[in-house]
Amino acid sequence: MSAFFDSISPNTEGSHTIAPLSDYAVIAASGDDALAFLHGQLTQDVTGLSPDAARLAGYCTAKGRLLATMVMWLAQATQADEAKPTDPRLYALVRRDLSEALVKRLSMFVLRAKAKLTLTPLHVAGVWTMAGKEASLEAAAGGALPTSPWQRAELPTGTWIAAPSVTGPRWWWIATDEQLQQAAALASLCRPGDADAWQAGDLAAGLPWVCAATQDLFIPQTLNLDLIEGVNFTKGCYPGQEVVARSHYRGTVKRRTAYGQLDSSTQAPAPGTDIYDAQHPDEPRGRVVNAARGGALFEIALAALDGGDLRVGAADGAKLSVAPLPYDLADGGHKR
Repeated sequence: MSAFFDSISPNTEGSHTIAPLSDYAVIAASGDDALAFLHGQLTQDVTGLSPDAARLAGYCTAKGRLLATMVMWLAQATQADEAKPTDPRLYALVRRDLSEALVKRLSMFVLRAKAKLTLTPLHVAGVWTMAGKEASLEAAAGGALPTSPWQRAELPTGTWIAAPSVTGPRWWWIATDEQLQQAAALASLCRPGDADAWQAGDLAAGLPWVCAATQDLFIPQTLNLDLIEGVNFTKGCYPGQEVVARSHYRGTVKRRTAYGQLDSSTQAPAPGTDIYDAQHPDEPRGRVVNAARGGALFEIALAALDGGDLRVGAADGAKLSVAPLPYDLADGGHKR
């Protein structure tokens, strides 16, 4: 993707911004049993996935702890008489640092199923714009862009998935080498952005990403996956399902992921960094899930959010000021 981004002029002015997301990778699942296999592995309803949508999902251990979060969508339909066993049935966007291990682990459980998981060479970028300025971007992308979060469009330039946002419209853009070569209009229209700015948008929207440093630490509810439709409680069994369902139906979720703002001069803390309360410095109160310039998502006991003097890394570390998320942490997740 570097050649495409090298062609973007830093002097471009306008409402559209594009950034390479090299920290993300795309996994493909192929084979006649691919959808059924993943339906039995993930927290989301895979077999009921709409062709024009994407969905957030998690992959858990038997104890219900997340090994990955992902955005998944069906592969573009292939004519029945042209379909091949090797054709992708589903794609999943995951953090790159856990992608190889994730493919290896899932592949261990395929057994006799006709399913194969592979890492793809697809490129991932984040694109965002100002509300009301989508028309010129659509012209360059080759068609109408999805307007609601988690909706998807297949365009000549690639796959476009609308991302949750609290500012203006945002999309994940997934493209092949050939599609990048045909996207000169996008390169000339957009100004260059950076992955940190895209990540800041994910944080403000309350979208958590499990990475290698935070694998096996959180159950889906503590990362709010039940509040943002990342868990389907009626789909049937998957690894960790009993633990996740028990927490849901008994209402025993006492820890959640909150959003906090940091001073712009503070370096973004690494995932897994401890969160302390300066008023109770004896032990950590939570952990950083993801962070970028100026903010962080952090997992913490709900009781510690009210009136606490939260600090990053140590009891006298950088101050973390709790800010609202676009959804209610007390919702309980009974949406699906």
